[in-house]
Amino acid sequence: MKSVVVNMVRTGFFLDSVALMRLSRTISELEGVEESALMIGTPSNKEIMKEAGILGAEGENASGRDLIIGIRAVSREAADKALEGSVNLLANSKVIRGKGATLRPRTIASAVKSAPDVNLALISVAGEFAGAEARKALHKGLHVMIFSDNVPLSEEIQLKREARELDRLMMGPDCGTTIISGAALAFGNKVNHGDIGIIGASGTGIQEISCLISRSGGGISQAIGVGGRDLKEEVGGISTMMALEALEEDSKTRHIVLVSKSPGPSVAERIMEKIKASSKNFTICYLGLSELELPDNAVRAPTLKAAAQSALGGKSIFDDFDVSRSAVGLSNGRNEVIGLFSGGTLCAEAQLIFLDAGEALSSNAPVPGVSQIEEVERGHHFIDLGEDAYTLGRPHPMIDPAVRDDGIQRAMDNPKVGVVLVDIVIGYGAHQDPAGHLVSTLGNYNNDGPLVITSVTGTAADIQNRSSQVKCLENAGVLVAPSNVDAALLALACIKKGR
Repeated sequence: MKSVVVNMVRTGFFLDSVALMRLSRTISELEGVEESALMIGTPSNKEIMKEAGILGAEGENASGRDLIIGIRAVSREAADKALEGSVNLLANSKVIRGKGATLRPRTIASAVKSAPDVNLALISVAGEFAGAEARKALHKGLHVMIFSDNVPLSEEIQLKREARELDRLMMGPDCGTTIISGAALAFGNKVNHGDIGIIGASGTGIQEISCLISRSGGGISQAIGVGGRDLKEEVGGISTMMALEALEEDSKTRHIVLVSKSPGPSVAERIMEKIKASSKNFTICYLGLSELELPDNAVRAPTLKAAAQSALGGKSIFDDFDVSRSAVGLSNGRNEVIGLFSGGTLCAEAQLIFLDAGEALSSNAPVPGVSQIEEVERGHHFIDLGEDAYTLGRPHPMIDPAVRDDGIQRAMDNPKVGVVLVDIVIGYGAHQDPAGHLVSTLGNYNNDGPLVITSVTGTAADIQNRSSQVKCLENAGVLVAPSNVDAALLALACIKKGR
């Protein structure tokens, strides 16, 4: 039977892209629905819908100011029911968004007029529109955090230069986490307030470090995300340098942690000069950069856990976890690790642990859908499912962990795979029960197959409650380590023990 495609266009209707992705997932789970998406009618979004086989003639005519509901179903009846469900969900979402508010501004200008004391704008729109909205906010005197990804690099450079001239901080694009005066923005966790500041070109890097610090009795003064590309040579570390100046002036910040992947050489040099002139102490966590000349007021941390320990004054944390004692031997022939991560920095950290141990990593380039997992011939395979290529028109895996379900199932069925290594990240913006979803995906977990190893980035104060998430996983037979680096080391130990 041929599939049926239906579209509906809501003219002049806008809803945050994250909310639309969640609604799309709900519709996709309805009986008879093969694929669905609710997307603003930009050219790039229409191309995504076309490739997914859910764009009809009506959707083709939509503009960037319209919302397209696209559904592909097994029958006209199923498609119509799904369309009706979409309309109802949209109506309910409008009620939820307006609850308790007498005014909901539709533009930056009206928002500033209605709340003149506000000094920061959070931008979360399609990447092609993010620059224009950020520029409006900057010229209204606001600091800006751009959550949106898929913003051109040239646009980022121009925006950050304008922000610097206006003495405004530009966080992002693709800035997933920031904590300002105790308020977590976008993906963030409920952590203790304290005297440790963090500057990160990494959202999950900030989350992991801040949660490890909080779980160990420390606290965060400010955590400033700058976007994953800020330390590239082309951008020049503009936001990082401004964040350093801001934390230098912050009397509540005693120690500063800087976390990112390897920066450009000239950018790293300028940052070190800035640190050298600072009155504060620093921990530098440049993942993958081992050769680093540091000033006297800075120390290097090779991992996120080490960065947390350093910021806490060298305090050892989670000493009761013994990797060798927790390691489990694997069945013959199962000697490969598949890593499926929602956090890019968590993925990079795990890769580095394996490379430092002399392990071979697969050179296969990952593609959307994780279809190449079955084709891995030699070496361990790590994939960051939060990369732009995977989130284009799809929800981030921290929002919807179902994005990696197919990859997990393929890995579990692969006779070469001994360990499936995943991360669980909770907190604001994240799925309400990622541990429960993972357990559901694993189904009847057979201990004769691959081990599943994870860590939970979060705190007991998060709405999902870290302890509850850990208990759910452990009850299902999943091995849970206290940190991401411990999870990677445990996976490595299990592989070696089985050889």
